[in-house]
Amino acid sequence: MADASVSLHLDAMDGNAPVLDDNKLVAALRAGAEEAYETLILRYQQPVYNLVYRLMTDPADSADVVQEVFLKIFRNIHCFRGNSSLKTWIYRIAVNEAHNHRRWFSRHQKREVVLVRDEGSRVYATSFADPGRTPFDLTLDRETRALVEEALAKMNPNFRAVVVLRDIEDLSYEEIATVLDLSLGTVKSRILRGREALRRILEGRLEPEPSLHWSPQPVE
Repeated sequence: MADASVSLHLDAMDGNAPVLDDNKLVAALRAGAEEAYETLILRYQQPVYNLVYRLMTDPADSADVVQEVFLKIFRNIHCFRGNSSLKTWIYRIAVNEAHNHRRWFSRHQKREVVLVRDEGSRVYATSFADPGRTPFDLTLDRETRALVEEALAKMNPNFRAVVVLRDIEDLSYEEIATVLDLSLGTVKSRILRGREALRRILEGRLEPEPSLHWSPQPVE
């Protein structure tokens, strides 16, 4: 099966790829079917880009990270066992790539040469009650959406990841736990703490409008 030789066209693509469910898509990818690569990119390119964009320290690097994500998908599709949905598996790769890029960038800035992979440690926190509506349950025009994106960039990456996955990507708690390899309790705690951190950053800049609801727009 092709891997590094696969050409990634992440810009303009037509919509003529065959309709395949994820199980058939995985089988076709494993068989090396050319149309399966196109279908995968058409189906997941924009969601993966949106996710990576919101997780990056420097969003300008998003396209490079997305390309690495798809290369890893192509190279490792044979490792997908179906224990989670294909989307969850892809999002886990995307989150890990964004994390690795942030870590590399941080070390590069400090002029440190570190080659050993650091998996980090899990943080287990006590779960507590949701204090109310999320910051995304506000009326947002284009300008205020930009404020939210700016606020997300200022958050602790651990909290930003869960808030983006839950409140923008609409993943379930269980899916987020799989993507981030965390316990369900840790996921719930981080979501609540992340929402509160986002509220603090946005305090005084957004006014709630209970009668309306904002749906996040795709990142251009």
